[in-house]
Amino acid sequence: MATQGYIKYRADYKYQLAEDYIQHIPIHPKTDITTAFITLSTSGELVVKRGYAWDGPSGPVIDTEQNMRASLVHDALYQLMRCENLTTRTHRKTADLLFKAMCKEDGVSNFQASAYYKALRRFGKPAASPQNKKRVLRAPEN
Repeated sequence: MATQGYIKYRADYKYQLAEDYIQHIPIHPKTDITTAFITLSTSGELVVKRGYAWDGPSGPVIDTEQNMRASLVHDALYQLMRCENLTTRTHRKTADLLFKAMCKEDGVSNFQASAYYKALRRFGKPAASPQNKKRVLRAPEN
């Protein structure tokens, strides 16, 4: 659907993926999931497509190249939960553990990765909730 005379957009994104990213993950949905920017196969192959926008690590975490890849995958998985393609009850903890593991793979210390994980477990639930879908804004408003 196209608009004319105004735009519709979502705010709060800082980064946009320049190339498709593929990662095998320990989440295996019962059926393949396909959205405009994310696919997740029953075998656990996650593809985040070029053009996907995300906000990087949340909270007081400083964005670095050591946590950027983990934040991309984590944000994509939380988006699938918000859109009800994955259930938070079944998949949120696995997504949070994957974030921790990927941070460590990319050079974040075990201490810091564990702190990130604890913060995700304590404060991350609303970000995965279907009630927290990104609002569509309009400009100009009227």
